[in-house]
Amino acid sequence: MGFAEFEEAAREAKKIAFSFSDPLIVHHYDADGLSSGAIVKSAFLGREHRMRGIKKLDDAAIEKLMGEKEVIFVDLGNNERVRELKDVLIIDHHQIKETGKPQINPMLYGVDGGSELSSSGTAYFVFGKNADLGLVGALGDMQYPLIGANRIMCERGIAGGEIKKEIDLRFYGRFSRPLVQFLAYSDEPSIPGVAYSEERAQKLLEDLGISIRKGEEWRVYADLDLDEKKKLVSAIAELLSARRRTENLVGEVYDLPKRPRKSALYDAHEFSTVLNACGRHGKPELGIAVCLGDEAAYLEASSFLALHKRMIREGVLFARASMADLGSFLFLDARGTIDEGIIGVVCGMVLQGAQKPFIGIADGEAGDIKVSSRVGRKTGINLGNVMSCAAGKVGGIGGGHSVAAGASIPKERLDEFLIQARDFIEMEKEAIRQKAKD
Repeated sequence: MGFAEFEEAAREAKKIAFSFSDPLIVHHYDADGLSSGAIVKSAFLGREHRMRGIKKLDDAAIEKLMGEKEVIFVDLGNNERVRELKDVLIIDHHQIKETGKPQINPMLYGVDGGSELSSSGTAYFVFGKNADLGLVGALGDMQYPLIGANRIMCERGIAGGEIKKEIDLRFYGRFSRPLVQFLAYSDEPSIPGVAYSEERAQKLLEDLGISIRKGEEWRVYADLDLDEKKKLVSAIAELLSARRRTENLVGEVYDLPKRPRKSALYDAHEFSTVLNACGRHGKPELGIAVCLGDEAAYLEASSFLALHKRMIREGVLFARASMADLGSFLFLDARGTIDEGIIGVVCGMVLQGAQKPFIGIADGEAGDIKVSSRVGRKTGINLGNVMSCAAGKVGGIGGGHSVAAGASIPKERLDEFLIQARDFIEMEKEAIRQKAKD
């Protein structure tokens, strides 16, 4: 099995989707779920369909779907009770559970859904459209650098004029932030001596001889000529070198020529952040509208974006000061401090460089505990298995990818869950050791 077989299965999945007369399209609420949901909706324009964005496919969500005749799950479907529903198609990329329903998932064909293709990419290959949204979803799911099927999708998007690839500075806001704010409010990474000071950012630009205006308009990074870019990148690299954080300063960046220039939708990384802001703040329908080019929706989404980035910044600061080393993993109890919608994002940002898994918890909306976990790919640990098994032992549900997974557990059984997580992590490590010996 391989990519050719996957593409053939994707064509069959399209036939199944279009055999439905009025499906309910149920998609996840994060950037990948919104991107993939929008791709499916775009394919169904002119056909009867309905949309619903959800946070998780638990038993309560299944119960609400029992009266539906046709359901297309997007970036979801990993619940065995899906078999109780009527006509179903699953478009997903998570580790697979058998549901007895038609499913298009790269994992079934030897394509890694954790690193090579997200649900939005899967939806792209099913319907053959919106490569730009497929890329946005992949980046939103931290699938960078692009490899395998993601690379194929990107190259096709470039050929179709939807994507433009360059090697450039990877800061947020290349097209959407005036230069002073671009430097002052960069937090991935923050610039020593410049961070959170527009005055010092402006002084750096003046020292480099880079004008911050062109006539009456504020210049953005994308307006700089090549010499100006080289001077600015060199200066940033020098400021960062003391912290040894220059390795990811420059890399592949992806512009979306069919999206509005000088907006946060022109850069694919920024687009994914806009969608996360919509979904994780309870506005998945807004994210879908943004994907489909609704200008009013983008203006509304921009207000959520500022809130989202501030919450993440505060969450990261809290996490760095509060995480504990529990031996087998790093642990963060963020209940009452970090919203469940961004706990996974925070864990991923804090994990950078750590050699063991990071598990964070937040208050769940149903009175339970939301668990998010992240681990470096090189460790070989499969957190999807860890979360699924550990949560199952305490009456919860869990799953996900090998490097990024989550769970929902009863709040009174947290201690048991942490013990189970420790044990399953150690089992994973032992299996890796044995495999290395063999």
